[in-house]
Amino acid sequence: MPSLTQPVVPAGTLARTPQPTLPTGDGLLLRPWQAQDAPAVHAAFQDPLMHQWHIRSCDSEEEAAGWIGQWQREWRGERQAQWAVVAADGDELLGRVALRDIVLGDGVAEVAYWTVARARGRGVAVRATTALSRWAFEEVGLHRLELSHATANQASCRVAVKAGFAPEGTKRSALLHPDGWHDVHLHARVRGD
Repeated sequence: MPSLTQPVVPAGTLARTPQPTLPTGDGLLLRPWQAQDAPAVHAAFQDPLMHQWHIRSCDSEEEAAGWIGQWQREWRGERQAQWAVVAADGDELLGRVALRDIVLGDGVAEVAYWTVARARGRGVAVRATTALSRWAFEEVGLHRLELSHATANQASCRVAVKAGFAPEGTKRSALLHPDGWHDVHLHARVRGD
């Protein structure tokens, strides 16, 4: 059945180019993941706070290496795009920022992030999310970015708001964490906000 609208972003827009490195302009870089990041990813997931708000664990450096390989392949599939957030002057891993559930034809994606324990409270997630959003709107041409988090995760709520993601509502009992079902705040940015 023919569509009555054109794709917002044509298929192949991401896959036909290498994944870019994105500077935040204030001391951070978003860069594609590298195999040598596996020990730092594994170490990040040993933090109890990651266990509270992330629904996966990482039991070994080998598992982290498998994730990195998957993250690298996902760029070519145009469904997800993952970046390591690093200090521009030393390549120290500070976190991760991603576009998940990308639907180029509809011009939408979901933003996700985490930070390592030593990077929290330094604006790393806000700066990375802002830079990624700018690139997604201005360079890729996406129309809408969504961001969701457990309502109890107030730090993540602050990141969303500071990065320009307007609160849109609460999805009841929408995310299963190890301690049970959580309500989820939905935030969004639309190109031109």
